[in-house]
Amino acid sequence: MPGWLTPEELEQLTRLLDALVPDDGVNPAAGAAGAADYVNRLLGAFTADPPRIWPRGTARSGDTDWLELGTAETLAWRIRIEGSRSMPEREFNGAVRGWQEIYRDGLTEIGDLSERTGAQVRAMLQADDRLTELAELAFAHACESLYGDPIYGGNRHEAGWTAIGFDGDVVPTGWSDDEVTNPAGPPS
Repeated sequence: MPGWLTPEELEQLTRLLDALVPDDGVNPAAGAAGAADYVNRLLGAFTADPPRIWPRGTARSGDTDWLELGTAETLAWRIRIEGSRSMPEREFNGAVRGWQEIYRDGLTEIGDLSERTGAQVRAMLQADDRLTELAELAFAHACESLYGDPIYGGNRHEAGWTAIGFDGDVVPTGWSDDEVTNPAGPPS
């Protein structure tokens, strides 16, 4: 699986995500359910060709091919993930701080979390305005990873889907629009 974070950053991110979305006895902790792998794959999407943005199928379908991106999609996703990097073609709306930079800087700023409880990590994030951007982005990605298709690297063993009683992708690929909208089959 292509990724972008170092092993140490990945471990640190797992702790952060577990603190942001802890195990509550029903729902799994985000880090334990693969949220860090989801973020790592997303940050490293352009280390693969085609980029790991849009899969052709789903984890259940077994179709793990990834779709080529168009020119505008590539630019938009590169700006979102990598930032504008002072490149004129990426700064048409001004400078953009990319997710890679937000995570790398935030994980450096937050320091070692191995000795902190989830409550201590959450208190630290709330007390330090410099960590707000990281906390908001990591929480959004934790939620996406828990309830998205496992093909993106999160929702390990469909733990997020199981917790909410969602059956996941139950429609096989290749069905016509009529078969999807009328599961009982076409009218006779």
